[in-house]
Amino acid sequence: MRVALELEIPSDVCHIEHVVSEVTACCAGLALPPRALTLRVPVALTEALANAIRYGNCADVSKRVRVRAVVSDVALVLEVHDEGPGFDLGRCLRDCTVPAAREREDGRGLFLMQALMDRLEHSADGGSVVRMTMFRA
Repeated sequence: MRVALELEIPSDVCHIEHVVSEVTACCAGLALPPRALTLRVPVALTEALANAIRYGNCADVSKRVRVRAVVSDVALVLEVHDEGPGFDLGRCLRDCTVPAAREREDGRGLFLMQALMDRLEHSADGGSVVRMTMFRA
């Protein structure tokens, strides 16, 4: 296993596109399916970063968000770590395809992360860590 990339950014959404580009470029040589690099990784990572900035760190630019991409022969693991108080993944994760949820403007990020990645996990470690795993075929 090796760490392919580690980045740290202030809690400002203007940094999301750069981070997603860096991670996607880093993953380009990993023999992942093209759809993984053009859809799954960028969308899931964008949602994780937006949540960390907006909800975890409350858009406080003095707080940082750390991103780590770990590659092994088995999987790509993306970790997004914020300095927030944490959250309950089970309570926050909801099915956005049901009629009652379709009109809401929030609550889709975790749903998309779970749908696009093979595994979605959360832990608290001096903030929140969202870990997304994509197994290599």
